[in-house]
Amino acid sequence: MTTVPPFEELAAPSHWRTVEFISDLHLQASEPATVAAWLHYLQTTQADALFILGDLFEVWVGDDALQEPGSFEATCCASLQAAAQRLPVFFMHGNRDFLAGPAFLAHCGITGLADPTVLVFGGQRFVLSHGDLLCLDDVDYQRFRVQARSAEWQQQFLAQPLATRRAQARGIRQESEARKQSGASYADVDGPAAIAWLQAAGARTLIHGHTHKPASHLLAPGLQRVVLSDWDAAALPPRVETLRLSGAGLERVALAPSYQRS
Repeated sequence: MTTVPPFEELAAPSHWRTVEFISDLHLQASEPATVAAWLHYLQTTQADALFILGDLFEVWVGDDALQEPGSFEATCCASLQAAAQRLPVFFMHGNRDFLAGPAFLAHCGITGLADPTVLVFGGQRFVLSHGDLLCLDDVDYQRFRVQARSAEWQQQFLAQPLATRRAQARGIRQESEARKQSGASYADVDGPAAIAWLQAAGARTLIHGHTHKPASHLLAPGLQRVVLSDWDAAALPPRVETLRLSGAGLERVALAPSYQRS
């Protein structure tokens, strides 16, 4: 039997006309094209609110990385802070940046979102999630997820020196890249579990990321899940996309990377 988690609820203010969703940018210094595209997007989006549904960063080793002079994390957060002065920005943890804590949110001036959250917009209810919690077939990951989200595990990890944590993160990235190059398949969202979530939330649409398989799936009559795209501005063709929600419904919007906007 599917376990349905508790839902937090966010009611969009009446003046919001357009909101946008992004996820799985996996920002890292070694991918400057994607970072540049993201910075340009933050500066130019006309949305009334921005929802980041996890894995904004390839890895987050602790909020103390913000205190390291000139760090990649500090540079990114300065841009988030500037964007948050123009529009509300909401952040949900992913499986790569689940250690982003209260200091990160406060430093950037953004609002944390529980996973899952129900967004009430235009008289409709939308379930927002990173998506990893619904990949039930990935048993090893689900076991790790429970462990890594525990206060004890996080305290032990964060107690290590920053340099040690960065080294461990590099090792994890190398393992992940090796698995990707091997062509290993990844678990997808469990359909019955997604339906159970929607029914429990009184919603018709689930919006999530994590799987890097952008598509819209009809789960049951009147119920759908919409998968966000990951970002890779250096790919051919580039993958730089936002999902826009307005009174007209949901629309995928492809964004030209900033280096193409000369």
